Amino acid sequence: MEQQAVFDYIKKKYKVLPEYPWRRYPEYAVFRHADNNKWFVLSATVPRNKLGIPGADHVDVINVKVDDPFFRDMMIQENGIMPAYHMNKQHWITVLLDGTVQDEKVCNLIDMSFLATASAKKKEKFRPPKEWIIPANPKYFDIVHAFDDTDTINWKQGAGIRKGDTVFMYVAAPVSAVMYKCKVIETDIPYDHENKYITIRALMKIRLQKRYDPERFTFEVLGADYGIYAVRGPRGIPNSLSEALKEPDIP
Repeated sequence: MEQQAVFDYIKKKYKVLPEYPWRRYPEYAVFRHADNNKWFVLSATVPRNKLGIPGADHVDVINVKVDDPFFRDMMIQENGIMPAYHMNKQHWITVLLDGTVQDEKVCNLIDMSFLATASAKKKEKFRPPKEWIIPANPKYFDIVHAFDDTDTINWKQGAGIRKGDTVFMYVAAPVSAVMYKCKVIETDIPYDHENKYITIRALMKIRLQKRYDPERFTFEVLGADYGIYAVRGPRGIPNSLSEALKEPDIP
């Protein structure tokens, strides 16, 4: 991936333009968040020998932030990625822009750095899709038959759930099991309902993607195998359960 392609990617995805803060190094550019002023990418052109790699010519690079030290240690073992040039080497890495690192990986590292340096509000806005397990009580809604005639329904929107997320619907007693996997296709649908059992201020539109045998992910299995002992509201799920929910059904 070339330097200009990096600039174009950041401009298109994040609406951020480069700044050139150093008179001594006019080719060095930084990209920063408008709200907290933190950098998320430093672009530079440096001699290869300054990076400890063979060659007397110059090479375009970017520095990006990595919060996870384990992931950082993995990254610097790959060709074209090394401890950061002229920055904190515990939290930043340098990525060559000479074709050594695949374009997709360069973009992924920019995205990772953007989130690592973003404010809490912006992290939520740009976070990748999440998976949730949400409760559904058949005493108040016939969720068992909700998808008999349609694949799309409106449902109470839980805090933190956004368009693009995946929700796994846990149907309470007498079913007591995960029954559906759905994609959230719309959120913040105005709705105002309140009774002694439930209060709803907004709805989300969800589309059915998969049905599960009610004997597969039962309340007992969720507790014994995945450490989930209650589903009283939207909650994230462990990776082990996420992988199990993706497994094909056994005939």
